[in-house]
Amino acid sequence: MVHFHLNAGLWAALLALTSLQPCSADKPVDLIVRPNGGNVSSPIMYGLMHEDINNSGDGGIYAELIRNRAFQSGDESRYPVTLDGWSPVNGAKLSLKKLPQPLSSALPYSMNVAVPSSSAKKVGFANAGYWGMDVKVQKYTGSFYVKGAYQGKSFTASLQSALTGEVFGTTEVPVKKTGNDWVKYDFNLVPGKAAPNSNNTFAITFDAAGVRGGSLDLNLISLFPPTYKNRPNGLRVDIMEALAAVKPKFLRFPGGNMLEGNTLPTWWKWNETIRDLKNRPGRAGVWGYPLTAGLGLVEYMQWCEDLNLEPILAVWSGLALDGGELPEYRIDEAVQSALDELEFLTGDASTHWGGIRASILGHTRPWKIRYVEIGNEDWLGGGSTGFENYKKYRFPAFFKAFQKKYPEIQLIASPSVFDGMTIPKPAAGDYHPYLTPDNMVSSFNKFDGLTRDNLTLIGEAASTHPNGGSGWDGNLMPFPWWGGSVGEAIFLLGLERNGDKVIGATYAPGLRNLNRWQWSMTQIQHAADPALTTLSTSYHVWKLLGTTAITKTLPITAKTGGIGPLYYVAGETERGTSIFKAAVYNSTEPVAVTVQFAGLAGKVKQPHKKGTTATLTVLTGPSNPYEYNDPWKHNNVVKETKTKLNAQQGTFSFTLPQLSVAVLETDSD
Repeated sequence: MVHFHLNAGLWAALLALTSLQPCSADKPVDLIVRPNGGNVSSPIMYGLMHEDINNSGDGGIYAELIRNRAFQSGDESRYPVTLDGWSPVNGAKLSLKKLPQPLSSALPYSMNVAVPSSSAKKVGFANAGYWGMDVKVQKYTGSFYVKGAYQGKSFTASLQSALTGEVFGTTEVPVKKTGNDWVKYDFNLVPGKAAPNSNNTFAITFDAAGVRGGSLDLNLISLFPPTYKNRPNGLRVDIMEALAAVKPKFLRFPGGNMLEGNTLPTWWKWNETIRDLKNRPGRAGVWGYPLTAGLGLVEYMQWCEDLNLEPILAVWSGLALDGGELPEYRIDEAVQSALDELEFLTGDASTHWGGIRASILGHTRPWKIRYVEIGNEDWLGGGSTGFENYKKYRFPAFFKAFQKKYPEIQLIASPSVFDGMTIPKPAAGDYHPYLTPDNMVSSFNKFDGLTRDNLTLIGEAASTHPNGGSGWDGNLMPFPWWGGSVGEAIFLLGLERNGDKVIGATYAPGLRNLNRWQWSMTQIQHAADPALTTLSTSYHVWKLLGTTAITKTLPITAKTGGIGPLYYVAGETERGTSIFKAAVYNSTEPVAVTVQFAGLAGKVKQPHKKGTTATLTVLTGPSNPYEYNDPWKHNNVVKETKTKLNAQQGTFSFTLPQLSVAVLETDSD
């Protein structure tokens, strides 16, 4: 594990890097929120995005505890099949075999466990998990497949300390039958004691004397803790609870670069992720490690069901990360795959793919898909021709097919108008700002000049570099930091001002395993130990703004003061309350603010009426704006303060400090 520290000298240098001049608010900012005008905002303004980067899927939100459970690759030239994560127990010899009769064509490799000659001990193997395993007194659900002649009475499954060998829980799995067929074993394991840390392993052992033929073959060895809403093959509870708390409205999946694949043959083939786990081949991940495909299309849709999210489904556009792309005469292959995927999700049981969903999964009720994105960042990939061909024939082919078969679906092009693409009506675009805090602030009014015909999804966004930094892959901060998070808040306020032109916004990437990552800036960090699950400064900002999303904007008249250093928006919420949201950036002193909701002014003589009181929620950070929530310190540099305010002569008055984010919401009763 790598732990970042920035010394005092570097802090000083970073603080000096800002292109925005500090502002002084020498007069109170006096604002009137008008009751009429404004625009209806998107109903899904804040959401989530996921692709498997930073072991955010395998080893992250996907709750499987066993690493390299089925010896998958997806591309052996890039990821040779190995025994990574596995170790022998009591002298057993482990090796990989490609048997004439594999568990399935999707999983051609298995682990051969050879027993030492004349051994009277129990032998077997252990798995180290994704850099450890959390062991609590709870029910773990496991399974494994065995092939070979074994005359012992049972297999022993156990959880134990990797340091001391102490066993926390064990269960005997009775033998069914043995021989030349693969046999599946299912078991439950309830430890009698919780482990003091996550440095633990899972082991399966068996009587060496009971093995005939000298070895057994095993595959698809799996162990799950309790999952969110008890879904089989489900998601990790603490991470899902953290995501649920921000009350997101959509999930954009499956990426991200993961959608495209490294090469044309390795794109995210949705139909290889929908069947039983033994029939899901591994995928060649694009971030330096292979994937299990355990988190597949159906699991993403269940994620949406469990958090009541609108799916924003990305479909492959015929482009790979190495620049390869389908020629025009083959683009119909990608289009047909996308149409098949939509039929699988939304078709009734009488359709071909809808029938497969109903018969194989038992999911007879079709899902609803209202948003489909064609590709991912096609303005960026494919060398000199990729973007031009996307505009020339790839996107037009999808546009034509979807307008014909699914005209009700909101189609989204992976570039935006800001990337130089003229997007045909009624399609939308996708904008991905990874910026410095100053540039986030400068983008506050970026959407003001757009029309509703320029509908845009902000499918990925984050402050990633300190002011003065640049480059997507260089000079990233180690974690989201307070000053950067305030910059994000101001950008988001600008989006909410233009809620009729925006589909929604999501931070990306969302998750990062602290043991292996490719992109440091994420909203949530995690490891095997749930105590290391860390909610970043950006998480707290996006949570405050997302849980108070505006459903209709209201115009604001400034009697004194303007935009900067106070940035703001006002409107109404789904709770029927009036709301004012603001942030202060680059101010030399606190900003005094008065806000009058003109539509509620007549109620001040009746203090018991709705709108005469309000709750002011203010997020503030440390004096050093480059501090962050450090997983190893278990700290939270973000302070949330809630204050009840009474309207004085129809006006709410308060003061906001430098680098603060605030929400003033009238009380609903």
